[in-house]
Amino acid sequence: MTKHTFVPSLPDLIDPAEYADHPGGRLVRLRITVTENGVELLGDGMRPDQIEAVLENVTGPDDDEGPEMEQMLCG
Repeated sequence: MTKHTFVPSLPDLIDPAEYADHPGGRLVRLRITVTENGVELLGDGMRPDQIEAVLENVTGPDDDEGPEMEQMLCG
């Protein structure tokens, strides 16, 4: 099960000008960074369920608690 934490801001990987080019809302961008604590995956997408699906699929088999997801509320 994904643990959600809502945060005030996250970096944008998708420029608002790109939205018109993707009317179906299927554009997803990912940034992978290796940190001292492991690997950080930053995802930006027009539909949060797509980012969550990616995150759940890259979680290791030993992660019993599920992935942690920081999410920004927009709108």
